[in-house]
Amino acid sequence: MDKVVIAEDLSLSYSSDEAIINQVNFSIDSGSFVFITGASGSGKSTLLKSLYGALKPKYGSLVVGGVELRKVSRSKLNFLRRHIGIVFQDYKLVKEWTIEKNIMLPLIINGYGKDVTQKQVDSLLKHVRLTHQAGKHPLELSGGEQQRVAMARALSHNPILILADEPTGNLDDYSSQLIWNLLEGANTQLKTTVIVVTHHIPVSMNVEYKHFHIEYGRIHAVN
Repeated sequence: MDKVVIAEDLSLSYSSDEAIINQVNFSIDSGSFVFITGASGSGKSTLLKSLYGALKPKYGSLVVGGVELRKVSRSKLNFLRRHIGIVFQDYKLVKEWTIEKNIMLPLIINGYGKDVTQKQVDSLLKHVRLTHQAGKHPLELSGGEQQRVAMARALSHNPILILADEPTGNLDDYSSQLIWNLLEGANTQLKTTVIVVTHHIPVSMNVEYKHFHIEYGRIHAVN
């Protein structure tokens, strides 16, 4: 099975500070579902940032989707990001845009035609049960609804990899379950690799998954 992520002697830090992630080695198979856990401040979100190039490795090697991220060019990083869907804990929606347009953004960036874009957005709005909110703006929605929009945006361009940072941390039970269902569906039906940073793995998961735990700057396989 192909590896979508390969880390070798990877160390991550901000500026010249002590390494937050220190000489770790791990790999993630294409099409797998992975949870990354750890205490607050352990480096979970730091590791996730490195996977989409927001933080370059200080030492070692990090290859994501065949792209080495330690010395990646801007054009190659942009190419990689066009194949990644990201779900942030704080949504990161464009407040001035409608819900519909927020979901369209990755499709526009990837050069999809108008008809295909509209069809995909309509399908995703139905999927996240927000068709009736298409013309509203993010701040008119609840937190759970905004995260469902963010989830639809992450799925819109059929990415090879979805990265999710505490995607249900602040949500009600209904929205949380919907988010997990969408992530499971992307993994099982579309064979998308899913990597989720979380404090707690839900007990109701219906997919096989791998579990990595970060502690004292090291990452350990739990199963």
